[in-house]
Amino acid sequence: MSGFFELKSGLRIAYDEYGPSHGKPVLFLHGGGQTRHAWGGAAAALAAEGYRAYTMDHRGHGQSSWDPEGQYQVDRFADDLEEILLRHVEKPILVGASLGGIAALLAQHRHESDPICRGIVLVDVTPRMNRDGVMRVLDFMHQRPEGFGSLEEVADAVAAYLPHRKRPRNLDGLEKNLRRREDGRYVWHWDPKLLDIWSADTASGRQQGHIVRARLEAAARTGVPMMLIRGRLSDVVSEENARELLEIAPHTEYVDLEGAAHMVAGDRNDAFARSVLDFVRRHHVSQ
Repeated sequence: MSGFFELKSGLRIAYDEYGPSHGKPVLFLHGGGQTRHAWGGAAAALAAEGYRAYTMDHRGHGQSSWDPEGQYQVDRFADDLEEILLRHVEKPILVGASLGGIAALLAQHRHESDPICRGIVLVDVTPRMNRDGVMRVLDFMHQRPEGFGSLEEVADAVAAYLPHRKRPRNLDGLEKNLRRREDGRYVWHWDPKLLDIWSADTASGRQQGHIVRARLEAAARTGVPMMLIRGRLSDVVSEENARELLEIAPHTEYVDLEGAAHMVAGDRNDAFARSVLDFVRRHHVSQ
């Protein structure tokens, strides 16, 4: 089932639902530049175990609304999530990759005395991250603003960016992350204005990064159960970054997933889904 969460701001947030309507809810939040389809395999795995899994496109991504004023600061994503949790999906376990994990921490931190989720699984995101790895992600997002002439060109670009991952023979899945313009060229399924905000290599960007990191360190101390799933090959979250989080929030469980890089679910979906399911079973103990 697919639909839209209608927000008070006028934005519409696209989502998919998996599993029985009475199942305990789990909400998946993708990373920057991705879409909700990044979670299809994991959501289906949880649905098969009786959980109600939701995947959603952040503002400016996929089929969700683009913000007309280009408001893509991290707080705006947290605003959207907070409203969705208060109005549409009651106290789920949140599974957030990168941007999604940041939004999850910030939204929950606003409700420390009365949690709006039952737990948070952070997927390759920590308060302090490896700047070179973050810049590599942003550099990839800046590439090819003119788009691609074919799905084969897209697959070549992804293969160069993710050399550890086997190039797929069937390219149909790529289309879910792309828009086709009127001129027939494929472009990534996100608002280009995102990159006006996400500029980590400027003085203002670095200053904003320090502010966000301090807030995330405070938010990580939240009383809800947490798990960090890191891709062992990740250049965004290092082992040192992970250990820093565990010192800040010692209640956090830690999974270091072999054979996975920053795009953890895409690299090792079966192992990733098993880790999430184990966490959900232990911590989603009541409606």
